[in-house]
Amino acid sequence: MTAFGIAPLAPDAAELPRRTLVETVPMADISAQLDELASHAIGLTRAEATRSSDTPDSLLKRAGAFDPAAAAFLRTDPLARRVFQGRAGKMVHLTADASGQVQKIVVRFPAEKVEQQGSHFTRLTIARDGAQFSARTETAPLQAQVALGSGTIRSSLFAATDDANIPDAIASQMADMFSGDIDFHRELRKGDRFSIVYEMLTADGEPITWDGGVGRLLAGEFTNNGKTYSAVYFKDSATGKASFYGFDGQSKRRAFLSSPMEFSRITSGFAMRFHPIMQTWRQHNGVDYGAPTGTAVRSVGDGTVEVAGWQNGFGNVVQVRHSGDRSTVYAHLSKIDVKKGQRVEQGQRIGAVGSTGWATGPHLHFEFRVGGRHVDPRAIARASEAVTLPNYAKAQFQQTVASVKTQLAVAETMDGVSAAD
Repeated sequence: MTAFGIAPLAPDAAELPRRTLVETVPMADISAQLDELASHAIGLTRAEATRSSDTPDSLLKRAGAFDPAAAAFLRTDPLARRVFQGRAGKMVHLTADASGQVQKIVVRFPAEKVEQQGSHFTRLTIARDGAQFSARTETAPLQAQVALGSGTIRSSLFAATDDANIPDAIASQMADMFSGDIDFHRELRKGDRFSIVYEMLTADGEPITWDGGVGRLLAGEFTNNGKTYSAVYFKDSATGKASFYGFDGQSKRRAFLSSPMEFSRITSGFAMRFHPIMQTWRQHNGVDYGAPTGTAVRSVGDGTVEVAGWQNGFGNVVQVRHSGDRSTVYAHLSKIDVKKGQRVEQGQRIGAVGSTGWATGPHLHFEFRVGGRHVDPRAIARASEAVTLPNYAKAQFQQTVASVKTQLAVAETMDGVSAAD
């Protein structure tokens, strides 16, 4: 680095002579400006979302356009008719002139191929050329925009995220992120606080309205009962594997998930209970999760399916053998999605909630066994071994942590608000 010093060689500026110059600036004739404004064509651009009851006429009317020719094209052209086919909620941007005549319609909706729907969208463009219209479609990539949010628990997790305008999909990811630290079924307290950084997916710069409109949760801090937990999403560039980690580099992912379903209410814990069918007090050797029939059930850890079929009392049941002489049981299923002898991974769907066997209503009965002995599943999940961060990835990890700490500090000041970074 080089520094330069400059000393003035001229006399003191305050002693120099001063002159005042006045110049008249001619103003354009006001009538000419008014004529120019009158000749300027004013257009209208409106953003709408399609509804299940929409017709070409109702959509155009809602967007402030009156154009029978455009409505006829939307009814008859094979590509243009896709605006009203499939799911409602397509994003529509319509441009019309001052008379309400349609000039252009751009419609955005999920990509046709299922494998692209998380990363791409379909853009349908309808354009006017004189008295004629044309339509074309193309597939374009979604863009991720960073968003921040924070909130305070007053009644429930989802009520707090609703107040902060945070999507339910992100709230569920947050429950998964901190599931090893906080039992969201029993330990959530009024006054608990959270701050998060997450991805908002956009199509041509506009937040999408389908499939939750979000990507992944990137980082979060949760204060529960006076203790603060922090976590960040980190992807190992060498292996391509990703997980949530604490800021100290300890993985939030353990050998066993704390729950076989995404965040849900517990209806019966690991304790004595009055059996609803036998009408007697019995030890309940598992945890019951109340949920609608068809709700996905996931394996809490890697393992091999030992049982996949019918057993009296349990109805449709799956039993998975894990390492260390441990096994898990998933009972009363309405559907079984695995076979005996099949290898399953943590988080993989193995069936769906039902009410088969001795069940008074749809729920999942879940058990954890060690050496054939029943143990409390939630205690095992917390005590299970963590997946560690490789040494070669620690430098990259610390850079990621430094970046999200700044964003979380900003998010913390936005209580009850969610906004793009």
